[in-house]
Amino acid sequence: MKAVVITTPGGPEVLQLQEVEDPEYGDDDVLIRVAATALNRADTNQRKGSYPPPKGASPLLGLECSGTIEAVGRNVSRWKIGDQVCALLSGGGYAEKVAVPAGQVLPVPTGVSLKDAASFPEVACTVWSTVFMMSKLSGGETFLIQGGSSGIGTFAIQIAKYVGAKVFVTAGSEEKLAACKNLGADVCINYKTEDFVARVKEETQGKGVDVILDNVGGPYFQRNIDSLNFDGRLFIIGFMGGTVAEVNLQGLLARRLTVQAAGLRYRSTENKALIVSEVEKNVWPAIVAGKVKPVVYKYLPLSEAAEAHRLIETSNHIGKILLVA
Repeated sequence: MKAVVITTPGGPEVLQLQEVEDPEYGDDDVLIRVAATALNRADTNQRKGSYPPPKGASPLLGLECSGTIEAVGRNVSRWKIGDQVCALLSGGGYAEKVAVPAGQVLPVPTGVSLKDAASFPEVACTVWSTVFMMSKLSGGETFLIQGGSSGIGTFAIQIAKYVGAKVFVTAGSEEKLAACKNLGADVCINYKTEDFVARVKEETQGKGVDVILDNVGGPYFQRNIDSLNFDGRLFIIGFMGGTVAEVNLQGLLARRLTVQAAGLRYRSTENKALIVSEVEKNVWPAIVAGKVKPVVYKYLPLSEAAEAHRLIETSNHIGKILLVA
């Protein structure tokens, strides 16, 4: 099969489409013929050599995909050859075929194209497992998303509105803020021209928000803490701004704050299956009802993976970038 290979750690130009061996699938796996895969920031880190795949996972890029099941392992009962699905992967999506544990597979939601279904698994599993399963965001609460126009952000806005939260977002341009507003964000803050802490306080009568989803890390740590209400929860899913911070811990104690951090990729197969099952139960109905829609910025062929990486690294995109096999 053809797959995008990291020829050596480096810039986008190191990505090349090459002929490689078909993946082997086990008794508990399915083999998917890939229709599309979606880019994630983690892919760029893996390409640079700073985010290795988990032990035993495919060395290829790609943390999610959509496609058609081509073969099933002997222990798999739910799925059959020909089923149209999307899946959460530990790697291997930038290819014509990928093997994945059956518990990480989801049906393509009714009303969503096979191609666009590739935009959902990683964002849905990330946001549901962090914001909802761990930080317990509920209807009537306030929720701040740092980077509202990203793939994660555009999904998080929609699912948070679906459950009845009031949504605050930050983004770096008026175009991005307008896109967030169109998706349902209530308060849109340009972090380049405004102090988000001051604006959050102003909009919440000095209280702060209940939950924050952050992928900036170090530089925002203190400011995120300053933006939280009593019993507020900060969830960190990335370090785009760096990993080091100096923090005054007093606010944590005084306002009973919780700080958590987690990723998806290194979780156990069992844990991923649990998250995927919760996503199907709680998120899929919202997608089927048209309350959560795919937000796709651009489709590129697999052969243009390098161009797709250049694009995601400019941060000019809104939503997801898809590679079509």
